[in-house]
Amino acid sequence: AVPCWLPTGCRAGVVEVERSVTAVLGQDVVLPCRYRAQEREQVEQVTWLKRGPAGRSAEVAVLHRQHGEHVQEPYAGRVLRRAAGALEDGAIVLRN
Repeated sequence: AVPCWLPTGCRAGVVEVERSVTAVLGQDVVLPCRYRAQEREQVEQVTWLKRGPAGRSAEVAVLHRQHGEHVQEPYAGRVLRRAAGALEDGAIVLRN
């Protein structure tokens, strides 16, 4: 998801994600996330979280426009950005 704070009255784009993604054990899976920006909007950062027991979340990866990608250690080498370029496409690939 792409969380953001906007002043009251500002228009924002739409985050598009799949409600459900099917994966096959041992194969790569794409976790899609696309932001349909309004005029003059630009995505600065996309943060991927894994929801764990009791609703707690753990950070998996951060995609940042200027600072690049940072994947947390348990997921290093297994999480990749699907496409280079603007972060309006914030999809990741979870390998194997």
